[in-house]
Amino acid sequence: MVAVSRSVLGLVALIVLAGGIVLQFLTILSGTSTSTPLQHVYFLESTTNGISGGSGMVRNPSRWTFFAICGAENGNNANCGNIVPALPFDPPRNFGTENNVPQTFLGTKKFFYLSRFMFAFYLVALFFAVIAFFTSVLAICTRLGAYLTGLNTAIAFFFQTLTAALMTAWTVIGRNNFRAAGQDAHLGTYAFGFTWAAMACFLISTVLFCVGGSVGKDESRNTKSSYFGRKRSTRSRGSFIDNESQRRVKDEYVLSKHSLRS
Repeated sequence: MVAVSRSVLGLVALIVLAGGIVLQFLTILSGTSTSTPLQHVYFLESTTNGISGGSGMVRNPSRWTFFAICGAENGNNANCGNIVPALPFDPPRNFGTENNVPQTFLGTKKFFYLSRFMFAFYLVALFFAVIAFFTSVLAICTRLGAYLTGLNTAIAFFFQTLTAALMTAWTVIGRNNFRAAGQDAHLGTYAFGFTWAAMACFLISTVLFCVGGSVGKDESRNTKSSYFGRKRSTRSRGSFIDNESQRRVKDEYVLSKHSLRS
């Protein structure tokens, strides 16, 4: 019964963990393709009215994804630029010009570092989530495997939480800055939903793996206690038999000695 309970908890946790990993991949791969469902995934969109003269192509509106800056067509990502690993959010750098770029983006590296660390933490969270996925097979069978997988999932949850917080910070501040400059800007609902949902999946799977590891703990403890109890009881019965034998031999010796005197 205990093994069945652990297996069920481990299987449910595995499914939830796999769902979180899929959500991570859908976010990380944004900007690499405009096919379904990646064409809906972006972090921030803003119009770029008046921004021109840069060395790069200025799309209007522009969407920041994980790997590229894309345009928008019929509500979908379109005309994406070159794929850049860990593409930073830095409008003057992205557009190749400071002409009509909101002043709050000029002379600061805040958005550059916020977005760069977000990308790095996203990959770290994905790494530990995948490791947890492979060790989750052990979680279905053993308590040690459940605890080990729970640890890996907890680390993935930690970095995914940092990722979600950093993403929210630079996108919300960036949106507000664009709006303050008269641009029409809004957040990407799919990227936000996938990122925060992945965090929730890792939290739930961590709890389930740890609960699965704790199942059967009391039973194994009681089994050990009963084993040592039986051992002590057997030893006590043996001691009683030995004492009785010694007493009987002593009585026979006294009787034989008394008969000889008589």
